[in-house]
Amino acid sequence: MLKKLADEQLVELSVSGDADAFGEIVRRWERKIFALCFGMLAREDDARDAVQETFISAYRNLKNFRGEAKVSSWLHRIAVNQCLTIKRRAKTRSEDFLDEDESAEDRTFVAPAHLSPARTTEQSERLTLVRQAVQSLPTELKEVVVMKEFQEMTFQEISDTLELPLSTVKSRLYTALKQLRMKLERTPVEVL
Repeated sequence: MLKKLADEQLVELSVSGDADAFGEIVRRWERKIFALCFGMLAREDDARDAVQETFISAYRNLKNFRGEAKVSSWLHRIAVNQCLTIKRRAKTRSEDFLDEDESAEDRTFVAPAHLSPARTTEQSERLTLVRQAVQSLPTELKEVVVMKEFQEMTFQEISDTLELPLSTVKSRLYTALKQLRMKLERTPVEVL
């Protein structure tokens, strides 16, 4: 029955003490929130921590949800804030979350059988370059790129989530894509 309810109805049930209703919210949004956090932090462990903190914060603040934005926008905003908090903590500990070397070793890229090893290597290198370029963007640009290009959120959803004017979101995406294009043009992938 809970699966048929709208997010806002689940929030109401959760506020009135229905733990299963909040569990359904988590099931619905956990993957998308993880993808957002991973896109912003580039480390799986940090992304998992951010997701956990996002849902803990959401649960603690259910009574404060006013319904002015969609539940998804509210959760995305909490997740972005959690990612920013993790990044701030990392800076104070002098850790570099933008270093892809460690996490690149942990990733396995599976290629379709019809691709040659040279083609697979080239695509893997290209993917690594794109990830590094995205991670090198300033936070305010990176979060818009991740939400639009990887989360496939609409401009309006991003605007609601980040509490920014629509024109600012579009401007940031344009600027981010322009910077990414310049960065990627400077580092071509060598063909084997």
